[in-house]
Amino acid sequence: MLNVAVINGGRGASGLITAFLDRPYINLTSIVNAYDDGKSTGEIRKFFGMLGPSDLRKVQQLMLPIDDPNFSIYQTLFNHRFPKDVSRKSVFKEINHFLENKNSTLVGLKIESFYVESNIKKFLTSFLNCLNSIEKLRNSKFNFSDCSIMNCIYAGAYLHFNRNIADSTLFFGKLFNLRGNVIATSIENKYLVALRENGEMLYSEAEIVELRSNVRIERIYLLDEPLPRSSFQSFSQQEKKYYLNQHNCHVPINQSVILTLKQADIIIYSAGTQHSSLYPSYISTGLSETIANNKKAIKIFVTNIGADYETPKYKASDYILGAFKYLNLSDSRSYRMEELFDYNLINKSENLGCESYVKYDKEKFDDINVKKILKNFESKKFPGKHDGDLLVDEILSLNENKNTKTFI
Repeated sequence: MLNVAVINGGRGASGLITAFLDRPYINLTSIVNAYDDGKSTGEIRKFFGMLGPSDLRKVQQLMLPIDDPNFSIYQTLFNHRFPKDVSRKSVFKEINHFLENKNSTLVGLKIESFYVESNIKKFLTSFLNCLNSIEKLRNSKFNFSDCSIMNCIYAGAYLHFNRNIADSTLFFGKLFNLRGNVIATSIENKYLVALRENGEMLYSEAEIVELRSNVRIERIYLLDEPLPRSSFQSFSQQEKKYYLNQHNCHVPINQSVILTLKQADIIIYSAGTQHSSLYPSYISTGLSETIANNKKAIKIFVTNIGADYETPKYKASDYILGAFKYLNLSDSRSYRMEELFDYNLINKSENLGCESYVKYDKEKFDDINVKKILKNFESKKFPGKHDGDLLVDEILSLNENKNTKTFI
């Protein structure tokens, strides 16, 4: 059995993860941060004071067992969102009818497994009971518009497991008999913000994701509380930096992540959105140390195929150098490039023939002490995205032939 650990976001590694799940003798663990605060996840975080379940949920959905007779039902359940114009009355009616009646449906789905149904009922009961109290204390109502039903179920599980996101995520893995493991990078509830090079603040993970500008992000930070936008806007750029550096949190890595990385034969830094999904994981205290101390694992960095608004005009070297920067921000010592990375997989094809592809800047890699593998990793079916099978074939080949191949 080969232990594979992937550090990824919610969707960026979907092809890689599903390709690994189709291979025999692979024990796959996805390591995901939970700082997402957009859409209904933001509402869940605001009312329940918890980390965001959405990216954990998205990766767990990829791992649903396809041979389970209830597979299509679970897929639909994980995907379901209430309509944007939904009324609170109809939501409560829907959930309460499910809770109060045997053999009833939830969002039109009949859950055949009694074990799954009973646990979902237990979690939704916790969700509604706690929500009632919170709404009274906050003197405001939860907004169910475009809300994921699974986010509500995750919130109920979080409450049931004594407000522990790690235990609730682990339980969902067992409840749905997932084909792999998903663990949160950290279990501390922090808030992600970013400072752009022009001094403009991005006050939430959602604002980072929605960024539409060619001005680069200078740095991300994790804070105990959301920033007070109205007063912070008057700060100068230097004042913002000072405040953020003083209040930035060094968040310890989840102990389950440490165990996973220690046992890993292959450690993969996935492609994906960097500042909102990947860098927040890299700055977890203890992550770099654990990776560097695992001398037997091969460590592979996968460069994005296409640029996005989080990484405007980035070239291939910018991606691995950005990861290296954040991996060295939180631990007490700095690590060398070769302690954290062995290989950098870089795509060379451009099937779409447009300007959005990340360019390989060969001259910048002269000072980067990592073996570079420049090949076609692009999907023919989905141009601009990685072909998971091509990546996995290359990664498994590297593992089989480590210390024997020569690269340019």
